[in-house]
Amino acid sequence: MDAARSEALDYCFQRDPLAADEVRKGAQLIATRTGVERYDALVVLGSGLRDALDEIGKIEARLPLADLPGVPVPAVEGHGAELLSLRVNVHSGREKHLLVATGRVHLYEGYTPTQICQLVRVCAMTGIKAAILTNAGGCLRNWTLGDVMTIEDHFNFSGVSPFEGPVFTDIWQVWSPRITRILAPITDRVGTYSLLRGPEFQTAAESRMLANNGVDNVGMSTILEAISLHQLGVEVGGLSVVSDLSFDDTPTEHEDVLRAMSVASPKVANAITACLAAL
Repeated sequence: MDAARSEALDYCFQRDPLAADEVRKGAQLIATRTGVERYDALVVLGSGLRDALDEIGKIEARLPLADLPGVPVPAVEGHGAELLSLRVNVHSGREKHLLVATGRVHLYEGYTPTQICQLVRVCAMTGIKAAILTNAGGCLRNWTLGDVMTIEDHFNFSGVSPFEGPVFTDIWQVWSPRITRILAPITDRVGTYSLLRGPEFQTAAESRMLANNGVDNVGMSTILEAISLHQLGVEVGGLSVVSDLSFDDTPTEHEDVLRAMSVASPKVANAITACLAAL
């Protein structure tokens, strides 16, 4: 286990050392169950993006999230409850070991920031160098349903942090410039994502305020995970799918959202595999 990352984990849980031990136990369980001692990267799939898996790599092992200590099980529709171990052929015969979380939990479900970030912290301790976090969001620009946006920065309007106590962390570049440079030419858009607690969506006034301050896509996930991973020394990239148009009062029907995710899934898969090959 990387000494610097282990030290960062202890710093994160300086008020609760037993929680750090629980994270390490989870990482060891992944290695035992999958037979892979060290992983290269993590992908967290957002709502409705399970189909992207078909184009990424070969699933070699499945681990129920319920088996990982301290990791809550996703229950929201569109989110899976497994951690998958994939072997991905990148190029020239090279292979990479990838962890894929098929779902996540949210603040609006009543989970604490620590619970929300437990899964990515466990995965970080498997040795990953990079993570790509994906989500579906409401768009504040006149874009198109199914567009995929590379996240280059964020606003955290949730009012919470993934840390407790004096865990002072520089998040100026929480979104890796290197990964952003890889993803940006492949995706439809590049922009800023905002986290709202939910479960209610934003008002018209809130949408105008967010858009006027540079927010492009809005959702209820991802940012706390990104900050947690960054604090542990993991390079983080983000992909946000335009699944709802929030820039006017035109309603988006459920069928429109399903179509958008269907359009976006192969683009998300392509971006992930291209990123893995370049890292």
